[in-house]
Parts: sequence; C-alpha cells; structure tokens
Amino acid sequence: MPVKSTLIISLVVLFVITAITTTRAQTTDVETILKREMKEKGIPGLQIAVVKHGKIVLLKSYGIANLQDSVAVNNHSIFAINSCTKAFTGVAIMQLVEEGKIDLAAPVSNYLDELPADWQPVTIKQLLTHISGLPDIIYVTSSSTHGLGDLGNEAAAWEKVKAMPMQFKTGEEFSYNQTNYALLAKVIDKVSGKPFAQMFKERQFQVVNMPRTSHGDSRDVISHFAPTYTYRNNIDGQALNERKLINNYAEFPAFLRGGSGLNSTAKDIANWIIALQHGKLLKLETLSTLWQASAYNNGTPTQWALGWGFTKFRKKHRAVGMTGGGRSGFLVYPDDDLAIVVLTNLIGGTPEDFIEEIAACYNPDIATYDPMTALHIQLRKQGFENAIKIVNEEKKKNPDFQPGENDLNDWGYRLMSKGQDKEAQEIFKLNINLYPQSWNTYDSYGEVLLKNGQKEEAIKMYRKSIDMNPDNQNGKKVLERILK
Repeated sequence: MPVKSTLIISLVVLFVITAITTTRAQTTDVETILKREMKEKGIPGLQIAVVKHGKIVLLKSYGIANLQDSVAVNNHSIFAINSCTKAFTGVAIMQLVEEGKIDLAAPVSNYLDELPADWQPVTIKQLLTHISGLPDIIYVTSSSTHGLGDLGNEAAAWEKVKAMPMQFKTGEEFSYNQTNYALLAKVIDKVSGKPFAQMFKERQFQVVNMPRTSHGDSRDVISHFAPTYTYRNNIDGQALNERKLINNYAEFPAFLRGGSGLNSTAKDIANWIIALQHGKLLKLETLSTLWQASAYNNGTPTQWALGWGFTKFRKKHRAVGMTGGGRSGFLVYPDDDLAIVVLTNLIGGTPEDFIEEIAACYNPDIATYDPMTALHIQLRKQGFENAIKIVNEEKKKNPDFQPGENDLNDWGYRLMSKGQDKEAQEIFKLNINLYPQSWNTYDSYGEVLLKNGQKEEAIKMYRKSIDMNPDNQNGKKVLERILK
C-alpha cells in the first residue's frame, strides 16, 4: 500500500478514535452533573436529550418515574412540561403570522370581541412577552391546583378577571401572566378556525412525529406518564420535622392550556427543536423573529422572546428556551448548533440551574459567557460565603461579568424552598451588592434574614426597601407584623 494512503487511513482512524473518546468524556461529565443534581435536589427521575448539528447525540434516562410502583424512567416515559407549553404557542402564533392571518403589532381586539376597554389596545407581541399589564386569571382560579375551584366554569373565570384592574400600564413593566396565553389560545382558535390543541397536533406534533406529546393533567389517564412529586415542609397546617415527598396534583382547564398542560418526552422535544431549526415548522426568517427579544415602551429589550422566556441575549453563545413548573426545561444555542433538553418529575428539580453547565460539557466557552453558570461552578468550589469576592474577581478579568438581578433573586428563593437558607442569604446579599438601587433586593434579603433569626438586620432591610419604594405593601405588612 502506498505511504500516502497509509497516512490517510491512519489519520481517519485517529480522528474516529478521538471523536469517540471525546463523546465518552462528554457523556461522563454530563452524567456527573445529573447525578449530583438528582442527589442534592432529591429528583426521583430524569430524562435528557442533547442535540448537536441537527442530531440527537445523547438520549438517556435516570431514576424512578413512578415511586409508588418502582417503575424506572425510560426514554418513552412522559413528563409534564408545564409552561414549556408557551413555546409551542409561540410557534403556533408565528405559523399564523406567516400565513398573514395574524399581525404581531396588531391589538388583540382585532381578533377577539367583548374585551374590557383597557385590554383592547394590547398587542399580540405584548401578550407573548408578558408586558401586557393584564390582571392574571390564575388568581381567580384555584391557587393550589390551577383548576377552576368554586367558580365552576370558564365563563365565570373570565367574568371575574375582566372586572379586575390592570397591573400596570401596558408595555411599561414585565409580569408573568397566564391571562396572556389564555387570550393567545383564543386568538389561535378564532383565526385558524379550529381548537388550538388540534392545531398544535396537526401543525407541530404530527409534522415532527411526536407520538408521546399531548395535553393533559392529573385528571387524565396518560400511558407511560411519570407522576410529578414535590417536597413539603408542612401538611394540613402542621410543620414537619423534615421535608416529605408527596404527590403533586394539578388541573389545567382546557382554556388555559395555551400556557401550560403539555406532556412530552425529551426525545419528542429534541426532534421538535431539530424540525424548527431545519425549517419544517417555520421559515428560518420567521424563526429568527420568534427568538428575538421584544421591547418595552422606552425601547429597552424584554427578557422574553415570543413565547420563549428562558433566554440568554448575550454577545456570544446566545440561547433561547423555556422552563416549566420548576421541573422541565430546554435551551437552544442557535449559533453553536446545540440544544439541551432536561425533564424531571420533581417540582424543584429546576433544570434551569444546570442546563448551561451541561452545555459547557460540549462547548466549554459557554460557561465563560454566562455569569450565572460560572457563579454556580465557582460557588460549589469556594463556598457561598465567598460570593461577593468571586464576582469581584471575575469582574476584574471581564468587566461584562454581571449576574442578573432577577436571576439571582430567583436562585435565592429556589435555595430557600429547599431549606438552604444560609446559602440563599449569601445570594441575596450579593444581589444587594450588585444592585444597591433596587428596593426588591433589600426586601428579599430582609426575608431570608428574618427566616435565619436575624430580626434586627431584617427590620433594617425592610425599612430600606420601603424607603426606596413606598408602595411595597408586602414589606409594610411584614414590618408591621415583626414590630408588634
């Protein structure tokens, strides 16, 4: 055999061996992260899918799907994805935009009749990005299950919410709101001429071949379904000595299922993402619009794209995705041709805490461009008490290193929900250090100080918060209670 041919064959063999070795190492790193998170958070069961260059390169399942009968999770197990449903609603709206049936800038009153006067100017895009200011219909339904409670039917729920005042002037602020997506579902019904759930099935699930994806809740019998669990610190008003894992029950009335209520598998969602990126559901220019931030009235970008609220609008490694119910989530990295899907059956599994760390197993540069992921990694190594020092050191290396106020606030509350109050205190303290002009950072810090028995310091924080925002009614109520 000629020397040249031998050299080429050797290089090909070396390339293949290197690729296999790299893939195995990446999978090992991913499994290390997943097993750590499952252990620390007490996650019973989990699925993961990784998409790279348009193909599923990792699809695995871990743990128990059904604790009652010790049924293991497999790749066919179906998980509740909750508010991840909103991303599918975003795609459905954009399909109708492509057909010229919906204008994102048009007021919702162009499509729906009998809306309150204050609701009528709200645009479709403002509904998609939660800057509508509408009252939230979730507060007139049963708060424990999201069902209709004593209201009895959809008409009564709408009658009650329509009588409520606006939360703020449209386009001025952000407020996560189920009314927005209930209205979007109605728009899809009206414009498409068929129920939105049917449109989802025909225009998305069947196109992509997503056989295990459908709407449903705790009232439905769903084959291969992994029930959702949650930890509770009290039951029936009685405090428990230790957290107890219990069954979660949830109802999603049909008219609210544009915002929540889908169930799926990591494989189905991965295939849906691949189809999106290859123009099978939307034109690529439409997809670009779907994944862009909107804007407030003053021109400042929103944190949401169109139905996609787990977003990273940054200079490099931008990412868009969605999370649902504190248990499921996915992130797509358009510029890196990478996507991560993680589904769990625990409220509090919060894959949004570690999805970027998993992505960094496939591209280490991602972690350096996401302050929250970098902070997660460093705090694990150096301890939460060093949070401020770590951020200051990172800022010296990279002036753009700035964990977001809302990201830190949400992380702090997730830590509190798991009983990690000391760690949460350090995160809220960091948030004050980074955002000293925000009244909410002082309110949150006061809450954790009070929970940790530091009453006098908590009083100072609540007073500071109220001085900065006299309309902070929650702070006033807490301060009045603890000063009695």
